Order: sequence, then C-alpha cells, then structure tokens
Amino acid sequence: MLERARKDYEDLAGRGLSLDLTRGKPAPEQLDLGEDLLSLPGGRHTAADGTDVRNYGGLQGLPELREICAPLFQVPVEQLLALGNSSLELMHDCIVHALLSEVPGAESRWVDQERIAFLCPVPGYDRHFGLCERFGIDMIPVAMTAEGPDMDEVERLVAENPKIKGIWCVPKYSNPDGTVYSDETVARLARMETAAPDFRIFWDNAYAVHHLTDEPAELADLLGACAEAGHPDRAFVFGSTSKITSAGAGVAFFGSSPANVKWLLAKNAKRSIGPDKINQLRHVMFLRDADGVRAHMERQRALLAPKFEAVARILEAELGGTGLATWTAPKGGYFVTLTVPDGCAKAVVRRAAEAGIVLTPAGATHPYGDDPRDAVIRVAPSYPGLAELEQAMHGLTVCVRLVGLEKQAA
Repeated sequence: MLERARKDYEDLAGRGLSLDLTRGKPAPEQLDLGEDLLSLPGGRHTAADGTDVRNYGGLQGLPELREICAPLFQVPVEQLLALGNSSLELMHDCIVHALLSEVPGAESRWVDQERIAFLCPVPGYDRHFGLCERFGIDMIPVAMTAEGPDMDEVERLVAENPKIKGIWCVPKYSNPDGTVYSDETVARLARMETAAPDFRIFWDNAYAVHHLTDEPAELADLLGACAEAGHPDRAFVFGSTSKITSAGAGVAFFGSSPANVKWLLAKNAKRSIGPDKINQLRHVMFLRDADGVRAHMERQRALLAPKFEAVARILEAELGGTGLATWTAPKGGYFVTLTVPDGCAKAVVRRAAEAGIVLTPAGATHPYGDDPRDAVIRVAPSYPGLAELEQAMHGLTVCVRLVGLEKQAA
C-alpha cells in the first residue's frame, strides 16, 4: 500500500498542477449573482425618509437596510447598525475602543490592565486569532464539541479568571467545522457568571443565511437570551453581506444592547461622518426584503452545494474506511475540516504544495498557528471551479494516504 501511495504521489507531482484551496472566497460565478448591484442605485440618491445618500451623516446606516437584515442577524432593528463593508473591521474597532476607552460595565480600560485574554474555540477562525496577536491579547484554547464550545470548560475559566474579557464565536456553520451552536450552549453563554464585569461575546454570525441543504439550521437568539439572563451588554453581534452580495463591497453590521450601540456610535463619531449610504441604498434596491435575501441565497446554494458534495464524495471514495482521515459534513458555511493522524497535517500540506496544490497552512485553525496535535486541515471548496476542485481533492487524498502510510510504516 505504501509503494502504491508513493507511485500515486509521483504521478500527481508530475502533472504540473497549480490549484488553490486556501481561503473561503466566493467564486466569480457567485459574485456574478450580484452583478445588478453595479448598475444601482441608477439615478436615485434619496433614502426612504428623503435622506440624500450622497451627503454626510447617518451614522446608524439606512433604516430600510437595517429592517431587511435585522431578522437575519436576530437583532432588533433599533439596536442594529449598518456600517462599512467589513465585519472584521468592526471587530477590530471594538477591540481598539475597548482597549482605549471603557466599555459599558467596565471598571477600567482594557489597556490599563496588566494582561487580558480571550477564549478561542478550536478549531477556529485564523483572523480572529490574528486580531488577538495584533493587540497582545492572550489566547486560551477551548475545545469545540458538536454543540459548540465545551461549556463546562468555558464556564469554569470565565468564573475564576477576571483577565478573560471575551470569547470568539462563529455560532452558525462555524469556521471551519460547520458546527451550529445548540440552544443550550447559547443559553449557557448568556447566563454564565463571569469574573470580569466587562466580559464580551464576539458573536461573528458570518454564515447566518449560508445554507447548503433544504433544512436551514436554526440558531437561538443570543442577544435576547443575554437580556433575559440579566447580562444585556454581554453580546457583540457581527454580520455582513460579504458572502451574500459582493465580498469586497458589501455592508457590515453591528448589533448589541442599547448601551453598547450608544458606546460604539460615540466612538465611531470621532472617526467617521457616516458610512457609504450609496452602497447601502443599492443593497436595499437589490435585496428588497428578507425574502429577497433568502431567494438570493438559494441561488448561491445552487452553486456551492455541488462543490461540497464533490468534496464529500471524493473523500469517502478515496479515504473512507482507511483509518487515515475523518472529515466534517457541514450543512452550511464555507469550509470542510479534514482531520488526519496526529503529527501529519503539516506534512500533508507540504506534500500537497510540492505537487502544486496550495492549502491553508496547518495550524491556522488554532491560536498562534499551533495545532498541538498537528492534525487539522481546513478545506475551502468555494472558489475553484468544480473540475479544478475535484482535481485538487483527488490530489489531496493522495497526499493524505502517502503521509499516513509513511507514519504507520515508520
């Protein structure tokens, strides 16, 4: 079996491939679904209330766009802000503002405290971890389960350590394992006691409407649960249209308690005189209403689902029953998590790169780029065409077999 695996890899490396499975970018065909945005808003330049969108002002964003997206992100419209094009930018700004000025309920600025930390469910999103590294925030890994982060561990840590100021969460179709947080997990996050009075849940609901099946997953309302539990300021909710309309020219949203919204608006007023309301108006005209969003996402699903089906089919055909890998079967989102034997992920990624198949670096799913097991590989099926994706997946399975069998034979 090892000799066959070596021959298969030799054949793969000789094909001169140049394939990329690194990031979860929408494919050009997905972006084409929003082509009409480029001709909008046409000659129109007034919002529903008569506001001239070409001018300054409107820090909260257009009310009609917030009304469309409020139910999608489970935020009351009056507590939702429509801002620039990047939710990651909003997360960055919230951390900066918390460092430099007190968030509601805080005893002091985060920067005035000796060290602060965030909980990081793993596997998780590398850009979240990058923000913590950027600002010197310690990262404490917490294992993911089928229900979300290990809540026994989360509750223990936040109850005993006042330096823990936040937790990163991608609650629906998590990046990268596709987990949907259970109702009980959401309830426990909302009601748990924290040693830090200014603890915040960074609720990155990036895949709120990104379903891959006929049965969309349901997610409990964190913001409502926090209010009911007596912790109304605990949740920062983030979302965007980046993977709905245009990845580089969408609209990002922030939702939270009235106190947190007032806090962020006050800080934003010092750095901006208002968001791009022309872009917000074109999104209103293109999406129309919440049903329009859902119809648009059905067209997205028609493009994405066959790619995820191809990944599952090839992994099962090539690696099923071998004991050399397991993988997730997400019902939404943008990623598949491939788990190989301990100590093999970096070698698989290296072998794939040498054969012309570029993958996300092993370890990217963990804080500081360090997967202690060296076992997790994130697969991003969205961007390549179906034929290229199938080529890349067949090649990846060749690398998994080679590295796994070499480890067994060592």
